[in-house]
Amino acid sequence: MSVIKHKEQRVGIFIDAQNLYHSAKNLYHAKVNFDQIVKDALGGRHLIRAIAYVITTESGEEKSFFDALTKMGIETRTKDLQIFSSGSKKADWDVGLAVDAVKLAPKLDAIIIVSGDGDFIPLVKYLQENQGCQVEAITFGKSASMKLKEAVDDFLDLDSDPSRYLINYRSNSRPEKTERVSEKNESNQKASDKPSDKTGGSRIRRVFRKM
Repeated sequence: MSVIKHKEQRVGIFIDAQNLYHSAKNLYHAKVNFDQIVKDALGGRHLIRAIAYVITTESGEEKSFFDALTKMGIETRTKDLQIFSSGSKKADWDVGLAVDAVKLAPKLDAIIIVSGDGDFIPLVKYLQENQGCQVEAITFGKSASMKLKEAVDDFLDLDSDPSRYLINYRSNSRPEKTERVSEKNESNQKASDKPSDKTGGSRIRRVFRKM
């Protein structure tokens, strides 16, 4: 992919924190270096907003994480983890992130989605075709949707330099079954690329149909 990046570009960064957290944990047993990711994503351009979408639990142990993001200049949007009587859990920010990106799009030249979730494909296409925005994605390529990578104008693969984008990364900390993890994630992403009334992608599509 070839895109134009210059310092006058107005950039908005939208971070799917849960998606990134679980990818780093499953692939490397490590934590994400959000500060470095934002710096490299920006690449000397003019940052308008950087927002991280996070899930809170009853323990409240995420507070230090939220404080760290704030010190980096990253705003946080929080949502409580829902636990149903069946024991199942639900926590996603797909629609909320999409709505914020659409609202801010008129003030932005480039929008960066930090996630590998294929549910964001309708958002990417809307921003490109209706808002004229350059859309970029950043995540761990091994756990990202192939269709998402094809849809965006530029893709930064964090797997290319894990020591740069992970905290306490060790080259020998990679899980023994990394290949299987990758295959499982790819299978899940292929499923998420298909329309389903129960997916965030389907909810995002419905949002755009109303516009």
